[in-house]
Amino acid sequence: MKYLFESGKLLLLDLASTFLFLVVYLATKNVPLAVILGMALGVIQIGWQLARRKPIDTMQWMSLFLVLGAGAATLITDDPRFVMLKPTVIYTIVGIVMLKPGWMNRYLPAVAIEVVPDIAFIFGFIWASLMFFSAGLNLIVALNFSVVTWAAFMSIYGVVSKVALFLIGFVTMRTIGMRRRAKMIVATQS
Repeated sequence: MKYLFESGKLLLLDLASTFLFLVVYLATKNVPLAVILGMALGVIQIGWQLARRKPIDTMQWMSLFLVLGAGAATLITDDPRFVMLKPTVIYTIVGIVMLKPGWMNRYLPAVAIEVVPDIAFIFGFIWASLMFFSAGLNLIVALNFSVVTWAAFMSIYGVVSKVALFLIGFVTMRTIGMRRRAKMIVATQS
């Protein structure tokens, strides 16, 4: 259970700027405020890591640059359609980054990397697929519904789809890992 919470914490930290943007926008309907607060949180997170001399993963840097770049473009254009289409671009870029084998290792305990690296490899591509599907779904919703409907639907879908896949991946890797570990112990005792 400790590993579940640790992995969940890392995932939530990576998505914190996006969640903050959605919460502030849904609460205030103020795009500039939501964008500025999301950008500020992204900068604060990286600054905190740098101040503590902690390594910053590629996904964290990518997240920061996407938040800053998309946020700046949103503020410059003041166009709600840009805000609505931004997640399609982000999901696509994240999906492409997730095609890199081994990207999930940051989220896994050492024992999982040792016992189920093949399952983690597969789930890395499943995550990439979810990102590409989410990009397409966001495009459809953004082009066919209001800003409020889009924000509500995509925020609920975004959280539910990622939490569901996270839990499926965690349970799958843990179950297979425990079985493999038991077989390894039996094999060494023979």
